[in-house]
Amino acid sequence: MKFTLLSAVLLLFTVSTHAQVKWMSFEEAEEAMKKEPRKMLVDVYTLWCGPCKMMEAQTFQNPVIAEYINENFYPVKFNAESAGPVTFKGKTFENPNYQEGKRGRNSTHQLAYAIAGVNGRLSYPTVVYLDEEYNIISPVPGFLRPPQIEPLLHYIIEEAYNEVEYQEYQKNFESKL
Repeated sequence: MKFTLLSAVLLLFTVSTHAQVKWMSFEEAEEAMKKEPRKMLVDVYTLWCGPCKMMEAQTFQNPVIAEYINENFYPVKFNAESAGPVTFKGKTFENPNYQEGKRGRNSTHQLAYAIAGVNGRLSYPTVVYLDEEYNIISPVPGFLRPPQIEPLLHYIIEEAYNEVEYQEYQKNFESKL
């Protein structure tokens, strides 16, 4: 009985440690990019956003999704209401209206507007895909479950967006989930 319980605990620990996206800052991703260019996946979220928390718990901790992201992207987690300056593509972005100690919603960081806006609007979560030169491939707003994000991740990595519409690609996608 003890062996079974110990085995279950070890299995749970192993699965949970492997089911983690290895998030980076923009600065860390840019350094890594110098050594090995990859596409970048940016999770733009806020602390108060319920769907953001669900996406972190349900989608980004799925072992298949986390492993694929870690192997193919530089994953960056970016709080759209963070206070500090962020240098990206040689430009410094700030949040000049940030209010220290404010609970709930705060002002939006300039970088969130620069990369995650869709038709001039922001929503959370938004996952932004960037190419190896930091050009925006696409911001994708909204909570996505593992079966919804998996084909999108492959579509981006395979650069299928240069050849076929996503809906067509999705029809022939074979899931590993």
